[in-house]
Amino acid sequence: MGALFGKSKPKEEKHQITEQDRAVLGLKQQRDKLQQYQKRIKISLEQERAFAKDLVKQKKVDKAKLLLKKKRYYESLLEKTDGQLDGLERMVNDVEFAKIQVQVVERLKQGNECLDRMHKMMSIEDVERIMDETQEAIEYQKQIDELLGNTLTDEDETAVLAELEQITQQELQNLPDVPAASLPATTTEDVELPDVPTEDPGVTKPCSIGII
Repeated sequence: MGALFGKSKPKEEKHQITEQDRAVLGLKQQRDKLQQYQKRIKISLEQERAFAKDLVKQKKVDKAKLLLKKKRYYESLLEKTDGQLDGLERMVNDVEFAKIQVQVVERLKQGNECLDRMHKMMSIEDVERIMDETQEAIEYQKQIDELLGNTLTDEDETAVLAELEQITQQELQNLPDVPAASLPATTTEDVELPDVPTEDPGVTKPCSIGII
């Protein structure tokens, strides 16, 4: 069940070997072979020189001369291989740089195609219409800002005060009416007040007790 409903792992993209890759690989292999050949020549040069010294010590000058000629021939081969190595290095660099150029051109092509698709999604007419609407909105907002920012004239001030007076009168008319009947007045003629005590309430009068 897990294998049926589980997400399958995406396959890793394999690097495709191009003709340029094969060419670079072949050039590098040939370069390595030339370098190995140079090492063998250098070893032979050292050996021939050592043998020539021994022959000179042995008074065998002719054989020593022959070995030195052979050594000179190896040196000329070494110089030729140096030139071939330089040519191989330049060729490897040129091929690799050309490959990079091809990739750059391909990316530029993809970018141009993407731009073309985006341009087709929005025509020039749409862009002009949007720009016009945006400019109109900016001009409208600018007019509002100018109206709000300018000082009112005397005529505008008079109109504002008149409108304010009108609104005030309307609000006063909407208020409820005040009742005309007056509240009853209070008088003190018929009110009887209690007598005020003449003695100090804090002093108690002693009780009189009769003597039998």
